[in-house]
Amino acid sequence: MLATLVDAPFDDPGWRYEIKWDGYRAVALLNKKNVELVSRNNKSFNDKFYPIYDAVKAWGIHAVVDGEIAVLNDKGVSTFGALQNWRSEADGDLVYYVFDLLWLDGHDLTGLPLTRRRELLEQVVPKEGPIRLSENFDTSATEFLAAATKMGLEGIIAKKADSTYTPGDRSRSWLKIKVNKRQEVVIGGFTVNDGTSKAFSALLVGVYEGARLHYIGKIGTGFNDKTQQSMMALFKPLIVNKPPFKAEPDVNKPSRFRPHPPHAKAFWLKPELVCEVSYAEMTSDGIMRHPSFEGMREDKKAKDVTREVAAHTEEVVAAAKPKRGAKPASGKRSATTEKTPASLLHKSPGNMRKTLLNPSEEQQVRKVNGNELTFTHLSKEYWPGEGVTKRDMLNYYYQVAPFIVPYLKDRPQSLNRFPNGIKGHSFYQKDVTGKAPDWIIQYPYHTGEGEDKNFMVVEDEASLLYMANLGAIEMNPWNSTIKKPEYPTWCIIDLDPSDKSTFEQVIETAQMTKQVLDELKVPGYPKTSGSTGMHIYIPLGAKYTYDECQLFARFIASQVQQQLPGFTSIERMVDKRKGKLYVDFLQNRNQATLAAPYSLRPKPGATVSMPLHWDEVKKGLKMKDFTIHNALERIQSEGDIFKPVLGKGVDIAKVLKNLEQE
Repeated sequence: MLATLVDAPFDDPGWRYEIKWDGYRAVALLNKKNVELVSRNNKSFNDKFYPIYDAVKAWGIHAVVDGEIAVLNDKGVSTFGALQNWRSEADGDLVYYVFDLLWLDGHDLTGLPLTRRRELLEQVVPKEGPIRLSENFDTSATEFLAAATKMGLEGIIAKKADSTYTPGDRSRSWLKIKVNKRQEVVIGGFTVNDGTSKAFSALLVGVYEGARLHYIGKIGTGFNDKTQQSMMALFKPLIVNKPPFKAEPDVNKPSRFRPHPPHAKAFWLKPELVCEVSYAEMTSDGIMRHPSFEGMREDKKAKDVTREVAAHTEEVVAAAKPKRGAKPASGKRSATTEKTPASLLHKSPGNMRKTLLNPSEEQQVRKVNGNELTFTHLSKEYWPGEGVTKRDMLNYYYQVAPFIVPYLKDRPQSLNRFPNGIKGHSFYQKDVTGKAPDWIIQYPYHTGEGEDKNFMVVEDEASLLYMANLGAIEMNPWNSTIKKPEYPTWCIIDLDPSDKSTFEQVIETAQMTKQVLDELKVPGYPKTSGSTGMHIYIPLGAKYTYDECQLFARFIASQVQQQLPGFTSIERMVDKRKGKLYVDFLQNRNQATLAAPYSLRPKPGATVSMPLHWDEVKKGLKMKDFTIHNALERIQSEGDIFKPVLGKGVDIAKVLKNLEQE
């Protein structure tokens, strides 16, 4: 069911109002496991808008629902350009605003009045997630349009409260009132100006009148270079020798607004592509003034694109009035009747990041921190037999970036690369000289053979993802930064079990470490290694050298070992440990690395090195408690509980002085 465009707002009773969302119309067909999300031209949106499709599949109702898919900005306003450029969840928050219910549990509802259909719809809309009710407002069109204009919306929809649903009909019971002039157009060609470096200079567009395509203007604004490149890929297979328009347009004709246009050559296209434009006004001869490209409309058939002329509101509303003696239906007042901008819109949620890469394309190019990254072989299983792919790994690191980057920033990395997953050949890579792009920061080092080489340094999420894209499943940063390379940020006690050790012994050793630290009045922060052991970090604030740090760690490790002599050791040589758990303090040395907090590990289960609360370090804790599947949910719930490790740090001299006094 389609709405008729009218030229002005009105204040008649018996009408309800909704926001006109600037998106793609979509109908959800839900029949148990058979679920489809389709456009107006019956094109599947299942893959393209996969988060909405997943939400519809999980809805659990047996129904046919009508709505609009949109992308919201931080003010809750939908923009068509953002939707048209949407490739993955990183491009914005998709929402599916549902506004009508056509079938429910096998019953046809199209003959019921709108108010009753809305009542039933409100009862089944999920309370959370991207499926949202498009609010119905019992107000006046004049007030509502004024609010929509103030908020920068496309317009409003007016619907008769007692109207039935008539599929395929452009009904006068549904009216649309736009804030700005918009028109869907068919692309019939493009121009290229002499001397231009752009892919094309302008679009030549038209609308159908009967069976013929009539030219209505040349569009030269609204697209950037990237958009033009993607559009040219669509144009090339459609190039033809003859213009598709009823009359060939003169692309070099001067106008009073541009009396000396640059010379242009026209290229003609099969009239199959549809886009949407905004414009200032239509001239008397049917040409748009100041048109601007808004985005491609892949949900519309070219043959259905006609000139949309606004009907006179007074005539349409008068025709829709009930006959004499009939009582106008206004329906129940919506629970939401405030007309302030804040109450009309759902702002985009500020929760944990969504994924960067979509689930279907094997190769994807994304811009991160201003740098273009090409991600390849995305369906390759990095954890074979567990269904965890390279795509999953990259999405995890993109989502966890705000939490993990502070522990990687300005730190040289040792890349542990698994280009074919955890069961394939792996290797360490320190040197990235001549191998990394120019925007990657590098830190020099000199080898024993007299060679000058460079470590890679993580600066932001782009460099994190570049490293992960090389197959570096785990992140192994230095304990110090390139700003103070001889002064570690933290001191580490690494609990490294032998083949004969149990994880219960690891837990007991961690608890004893906590007891020793408490007696010293030194804070310590535990995390799982993601493998077989645990790590305990002590903040130092980059105030002490590696030698001083290691001596302090040795003292703590010795105290722990003395309390647990039966199954712990601080012996460096493996054969001298006699199968005991190693309380390792030697990790506190220059260029030594450990898996960072929140890092994935190349271990079965796709485990994560997860920061813990001390009360979680107890019997029953397991390595596989924290994996790629649940880590983000935990981090969102708990926040970065490891953050104090990056803080001011302990005063070792004061600690030792207090110890002497005791």
